[in-house]
Amino acid sequence: MIDEPKQDQMTPFLFLLICLACWRLTHLLSKEDGPFDLVYLLRKKAGAGFFGSLLDCFYCVSIWIAFPLVLALGYFWWEKLLYWLSVSGAACILEQATTTKPKLPQDQLPDYKED
Repeated sequence: MIDEPKQDQMTPFLFLLICLACWRLTHLLSKEDGPFDLVYLLRKKAGAGFFGSLLDCFYCVSIWIAFPLVLALGYFWWEKLLYWLSVSGAACILEQATTTKPKLPQDQLPDYKED
């Protein structure tokens, strides 16, 4: 017989959903123009200052998007902190996995290799 999870216990499925939601919202705010160019206008109004540079950095935005998503999770403060960082980290891993890196032309490759 399968035991039902406790009310305050996070399931792997819930964690996956929260990570995907964090990645999607972070990607929307930092990399896309959004519907009707609303996100583009938001980034334009933020300018080149502090808030504008925060919206350009995927990793920075993921920290702030993950925070409200995990507030209801965990009972103790250290659980909330771990959920916050792990959801943001999972969003960063998803971003690395889905981003294609441009290949350098042969003449721009370094002449050395690291061990």
